[in-house]
Amino acid sequence: MQGLTLLFALLLVLLLACLFALLGSCAQSVPASAQAGQPAAADLAAYTGADRMERLLAGAKKEGSVAVYSSAATDDMAALIAAFEKKYGVKVRLWRASSENIVQRAVVEARGGRFDADVFETGAIAMESMQRERLFQEIKTPALSALLPAAILPHREWIGTRLNVFVAAYNTGLIKKGELPKRYDDLLDRRWAGKLGVEAEDSDWFGGVVSALGEERGLKLFRDIVAANGLSVRKGHTLLANLVVSGEVPLALS
Repeated sequence: MQGLTLLFALLLVLLLACLFALLGSCAQSVPASAQAGQPAAADLAAYTGADRMERLLAGAKKEGSVAVYSSAATDDMAALIAAFEKKYGVKVRLWRASSENIVQRAVVEARGGRFDADVFETGAIAMESMQRERLFQEIKTPALSALLPAAILPHREWIGTRLNVFVAAYNTGLIKKGELPKRYDDLLDRRWAGKLGVEAEDSDWFGGVVSALGEERGLKLFRDIVAANGLSVRKGHTLLANLVVSGEVPLALS
C-alpha cells in the first residue's frame, strides 16, 4: 500500500505540473491579450516568456474555469482537482467518461466548431487518436523538464500523465501460490487450459510484455499460449477481478 500511495503522490505532482502546461494547447479557449506586443491566443502554447504562467493564469481566471475531459478514476480526479483549485484559484469543470467517449466527443465538437475542453486526460491510444485528428498543437513549457523523458512525445502535442502498473491476479482457492507461473513461457503448460484471462483493452500491457520479450518471440509465445490453452478476453478490470473471485477465470494476466 505504501508503494501505491507514493505512486499516486508522484502522479498528483506530475499532473499538477502538466495541467497548466496543457492549458495553452487548446488555442480557442485562451483569450488573446488586448495589449500590444503580447501573444495571441493561438500563440500562447508556444510562448516561452518569463511571464508565461502569469498570462495563462490571468486568462484562466478571466474565463472563470478550466474544462477537463478525463477517464481517470473519480477519486483520483477529485484529489487532483481539489489541489489544483486550492493552488491556482481556478475552478475545474470535469467531464468524466471512457477514453472512447472522450475521443468521440472531442472529434464531434471540433468538427462542429466547438472547443469546450481545455484539457484532455486519458490513455495514450486515445490521446494519439485525437492528435492524429489534429485536435492538439505543440506546447512549450518549463514543466516538461520535470517529467520523465518517456512522457514527452516527439511532436509534444500531448504529454503522458499516467504510470500504469499491471499485476496478475489469481483465485487462491483454485491455484496455490507455489503453482503460479514464474515466467510467461510457463503458461504453455496444459494445466493452464481454460484458466487464463486478460482485459480486452490492455494493449499497453501487451505491448510492454511483447517489447520486453522481443517482438517476434513475444508474439509467437502468446499465439502458442492461446492455441494451447485458450485465453478469455473480458472488457473491464472490475469484471475480470470478479471473475477471478468467482473462479470462472482462475488467473488474470492483466
